[in-house]
Amino acid sequence: MATDKPPVYETLGASGLRVPRLWLGAMMFGDQTDEAVAREMVAVTRDAGLNAIDTADNYAGGESEKMVGKLIAKDRSRWVVATKVANPIGNEPNDRGTSRHWVMREVDNSLSRLATDYIDVYYMHRDDESVPIEEVLSTFARLIELGKIRYYGVSNFRGWRVARMVETARRMGVPQPIVCQPPYSAVTRLIETELIPSCNHYGVGVVAYSPLARGVLTGKYQPDVAPDANSRAGRGDRRMHQTEFRPESMNVANELKAYAQSRGLSPTQFAIAWALNNRCISGVIGGPRTLDQWQDYVLSLNVQLTAEDEALVDRLVPQGYASTHGFVDPQYPIQGRKPRN
Repeated sequence: MATDKPPVYETLGASGLRVPRLWLGAMMFGDQTDEAVAREMVAVTRDAGLNAIDTADNYAGGESEKMVGKLIAKDRSRWVVATKVANPIGNEPNDRGTSRHWVMREVDNSLSRLATDYIDVYYMHRDDESVPIEEVLSTFARLIELGKIRYYGVSNFRGWRVARMVETARRMGVPQPIVCQPPYSAVTRLIETELIPSCNHYGVGVVAYSPLARGVLTGKYQPDVAPDANSRAGRGDRRMHQTEFRPESMNVANELKAYAQSRGLSPTQFAIAWALNNRCISGVIGGPRTLDQWQDYVLSLNVQLTAEDEALVDRLVPQGYASTHGFVDPQYPIQGRKPRN
């Protein structure tokens, strides 16, 4: 599938790595998406002139990395491949996190599954505050020296932790992270307040995930209605129910769906175009399950938003806020108040 115009490539953070604004997310590969469909998605990505693909060591128990490696093997050099480390892989106490012990071991496992000798962008999948930051940074710097990774990034970090990591890397004289991967959508805009400004200040690119709010912005969910058993919510996805499966977000999604359709757009195209219209971020990751879904993502690159479009979203969900008043992701609780009594 081709877009109406050539894809836009920009450098990622304070680096020389050029990437497109839309990344193919392979979270579903090897789980909800079989190899035949994944192969078609990769072909659509190539045809659209895109070259970036995102996976992780724990997606589908490692099957996602294996499938990605197989599908891009014939032209590996054209692809920017991102994968991640830190989430639990096994039951042993050291089979997780960002210790030197684990990262040096797991990077080789990812390289083996990906059937490649280098990773373009290696993310810390979460912030492991139990490990000294100097240990983390020296480990990732060593991986760059060894040629096992080209660059590294962070995911699901708070703004102040990004700042501390960059400042410490500069003090140590080692490469800094070039990218941060947070959630971002029209119904969860919290990163606009602190995280994006911090990243912009420090030369850390932002490549956001969940631009469809884990599927809510497609308009397929309704408040007080049981979700389809075959949907992500219907399968009981824990993180979705903790975060995006909120009645307020469904109501916003319904309004945006009707508005998008009045403009001749799908809800997906509007939601992705809205995220991409933020010049403070480098791009977004689509996480399709089906080929049709990915084709819809790619078509969003043709959409040009207007001031009216921006104003509508701002009216429904103000800048820096979430659709639900007081929403806090339980995985990242508020830490600024500890009662004395």
